Amino acid sequence: MKRIRPLAFLLSCLVLSPGAADAEWQVKPFLGVTFGGDTTFLDLEQASGKRHTALGVSAAGLGDMIGVEADFMHVPGFFQRSGGRPLLVLQSSVTTLTGNVMITLPRRMTEYTLRPYLVGGAGLMHVRADDVLPVATNLATVDVGGGVTGFLTNRVGLSWDVRRFRSVHGKDEGLGISLGAEHLSFWRASMALAIKY
Repeated sequence: MKRIRPLAFLLSCLVLSPGAADAEWQVKPFLGVTFGGDTTFLDLEQASGKRHTALGVSAAGLGDMIGVEADFMHVPGFFQRSGGRPLLVLQSSVTTLTGNVMITLPRRMTEYTLRPYLVGGAGLMHVRADDVLPVATNLATVDVGGGVTGFLTNRVGLSWDVRRFRSVHGKDEGLGISLGAEHLSFWRASMALAIKY
């Protein structure tokens, strides 16, 4: 948690800066898919690298070029395969909550077109799997990515986004639930409904 405090301070400074009152506020409920997962956790069904549906929401305050964002995501069945194979994992999920800094093109350059952005930050990842050796752990995580947002009206638009999530500083419990230090990383591609306030 100590490593996350400097990021929280930076986000607070940006939000409380003089330009915050002129910020463009956006809420983005999204539907996405995770893929390309890699983990040291015991993965009985070898499903962490497969595609899984991701649901979530993000909220952002954007200035002319810099903004802040909070992103929440839940991925049910992350360590489970779909299909007719025998069930080795009864239930599993991955949930992330991250605070991010966004960098985007100035509004005047993208007023009538898509507005691209880069995003990066840190937060927490909760990993859960109910199998022979149950797992329920919280890991520090970092994320980085980018996307584009375009508005169809003054208030409503669409956003497309790709991000990489990676746990950091996982513990080595030595209990057989992971092969070495706890680690999980994966990609997320998503499409969101963007609502501007």
